[in-house]
Amino acid sequence: MSQVLTSDRVSTTQAAPQPTLFDSRFNTQANQRIARLTGAFVCIVVLGGLIYAFSALLADLQGAHERSWGPFILLGVALLIALGFEFVNGFHDTANAVATVIYTHALPPNIAVVWSGFFNFLGVLTSTGVVAFGIISLLPVELILQVSSSAGFAMVFALLVAAIMWNLGTWYFGLPASSSHTLIGSIIGVGIANALNRGYDGTSGVDWVKATEIGYALLLSPLVGFGCAAALFLLLKFMVRKPELYQEPHGTMPPPLWIRALLIFTCTGVSFAHGSNDGQKGMGLIMLILIGTVPTVYALNRTSDAPTPAAFVAATMALEQALAEKSPNAAAFTGDPRLATTAYVRDKELSPETIAAVRKLAAEIAGQLKGFNTLGHLPDEVVQNVRNDMYLTSEALRLFGKLKHVSFSGDAAKAVSTYRGLLDSATRFIPDWVKVVVAIALGLGTMVGWKRIVVTVGEKIGKTHMSYGQGASAELVAMGTIFAADHYGLPVSTTHVLSSGVAGTMAANGSGLQMATIRNLLLAWVLTLPCAILLSMTLFFIFVRVF
Repeated sequence: MSQVLTSDRVSTTQAAPQPTLFDSRFNTQANQRIARLTGAFVCIVVLGGLIYAFSALLADLQGAHERSWGPFILLGVALLIALGFEFVNGFHDTANAVATVIYTHALPPNIAVVWSGFFNFLGVLTSTGVVAFGIISLLPVELILQVSSSAGFAMVFALLVAAIMWNLGTWYFGLPASSSHTLIGSIIGVGIANALNRGYDGTSGVDWVKATEIGYALLLSPLVGFGCAAALFLLLKFMVRKPELYQEPHGTMPPPLWIRALLIFTCTGVSFAHGSNDGQKGMGLIMLILIGTVPTVYALNRTSDAPTPAAFVAATMALEQALAEKSPNAAAFTGDPRLATTAYVRDKELSPETIAAVRKLAAEIAGQLKGFNTLGHLPDEVVQNVRNDMYLTSEALRLFGKLKHVSFSGDAAKAVSTYRGLLDSATRFIPDWVKVVVAIALGLGTMVGWKRIVVTVGEKIGKTHMSYGQGASAELVAMGTIFAADHYGLPVSTTHVLSSGVAGTMAANGSGLQMATIRNLLLAWVLTLPCAILLSMTLFFIFVRVF
């Protein structure tokens, strides 16, 4: 830890001056004092967070009625791998956030990474969870419903290990590839592998509608970064006519105070936004792990914020009236509503019986909840089934909303929205201790291994040293894009937005681009998806046999 926090050198090329730990106004003794204080602060935060998370997990597990240590051992291993993904994500992606402040000398490297790590930590803690469950909805519905099966564990382990392997590979070569891009590819890979393993067409294993939405976000993010950063930089040059803003730093001296404040603000915003968006991906996967290993504790929300069974019963009556408008002959449906709803969620093909099946499944959920005061009072043996029924119903209603001939309006739309809100509140929750451990992993990752990516972003994209205005423009665009994506529940690539933003400012300034680096970035961008798919497919087939 102390080596990380006191490191004061970043490898450079001849084109750029070497940044130092702090500018010349501070003596060596002050530098060492700041390094010790920041190191102690980080240690206290990490230790306190781990103690809180471990005690909260133990308190939760006291309610698990397991007769063997097997599930707990599996839980521990899976949690370590999931947190390992977030740790790698920290030094792989967040290096982009600190590159601009380091190469403009707004902050020394050791202070920059601690500062960024801390605001990544805060971003995770304050995140909503919308992105987390958006990622989960990409997974095969059969594996989500049977996540405690051998195939379910193979899915989680395969996609996490594949993402870690590709991220470490691109980090080793200093390529700012996207962790979000990698994770989406890994999810698609296990979806295809699961479909082939079950004898289905490989394309049926993925929610291609949702994957397309996320794909557009990932595809557009580098274009948004390049175009918007270039435009913002040109606007800045037109509006703020201060030559020092568009010149490279002089030696190792920090920029003027107002420019320095702007650069630190944008670094802070990108770090916070990265934590609030990227941190959620690990949270969603950890929740799947918890549901698979100890479903009696984590399958349903049993906190004081959880909806009551009485609220479900009342909302079900309104929902049945809304669905009756679309399927008046629901009584004629005599099949298994779970099988029919699962088939619809998997295949996205609406049959005449689908709405009737969903209506019947909602009625059965209400029947299972009647007579209980809270969700926490449900018998352990029915918790997993109730959770699966709720998840299926919520996904079916979500898909109904995308069909013009099934869409609801007026009171019917309100009834559907209210009911879905109750379902999601009961099944899509994230305990505070999960946020804390993910925040720690992401924050610590930010402070370790950041140099390779920082050098690429800071030195190898443009042909000239990054100016203050270029750094601020790229960071402002990255911050705004990530916050917007977080609001709409879409995962977006911090790497793509920021590295392309730096390229955009270089192009707008006429500074020139290092085409070898641009080709490498494009190659990593093109190869990430297919390589992650192939890696996760291969690992899935291996892990299915292991488990």
